[in-house]
Amino acid sequence: MQAEAGVPLAELIRRVGISEQTFYRWKKQYVRLEVDQGRQLKQLQEENSRWKRLVADWTLHKAMLQDVLAKKV
Repeated sequence: MQAEAGVPLAELIRRVGISEQTFYRWKKQYVRLEVDQGRQLKQLQEENSRWKRLVADWTLHKAMLQDVLAKKV
């Protein structure tokens, strides 16, 4: 971790573009994760995001189909 490697915290959060509060929240949340666990968490979050988009698309398609069917009746 760069903060533990001696990079000043102000410089680090400026580079990353986050607030100091966000830094400490992330540190508290992820401090015990190993590197590969962090990668796995990121992959799971990306997969979850893809599933959420799919569900939203399917919901929209269903609503459109129901509207079309309602107009035909």
